Amino acid sequence: MAAKNEHTEVPGGGHKFPPLQIETYASQLLWLALTFVALYLLMSRVALPRIGSIIEDRRQRIASDFAEAERLKAESDAALAAYEKSLAEARGRAQALANEARQREAAAAESARKALDAKLNIQIADAEKVIASRRSSAMTNVQSIAVDAAAAIVQRLIGSTPGSREVEAAVVDVLKR
Repeated sequence: MAAKNEHTEVPGGGHKFPPLQIETYASQLLWLALTFVALYLLMSRVALPRIGSIIEDRRQRIASDFAEAERLKAESDAALAAYEKSLAEARGRAQALANEARQREAAAAESARKALDAKLNIQIADAEKVIASRRSSAMTNVQSIAVDAAAAIVQRLIGSTPGSREVEAAVVDVLKR
């Protein structure tokens, strides 16, 4: 009964734990080696190629997605550049149109100013002619009034009526000064 009381006995009278039995070490090592080789072959021939192909597919998909993203970024940069260029051209055209309109309005205003100046010059010339004719008629009247007044003054002062030609010559001489 001493064999049953060894320290590898299971309490309650069971058998020894199989990995600890010295008699089965060789067969356990053999089965361990066979299982390891079988799992190694299974993993290297079946599982790892599948995992490798999945990883390679994923790497290719990531690379193609990255390339597509780069292409789209380049397209968006090109579109942005084209937009900015067209915006700059539109601003330039708007500025040119504004300048052209400003020049056209300035030319129209200058033309209207010149026409108004010409019209006003004509009116001024006509007014000056009217003023000159009225002045000359007024001067004629003033001269005749001055001659009459001078004759009346001289007559009153000296008591005799002077000659009309002499009074007229004296008045014309005074008016010319």
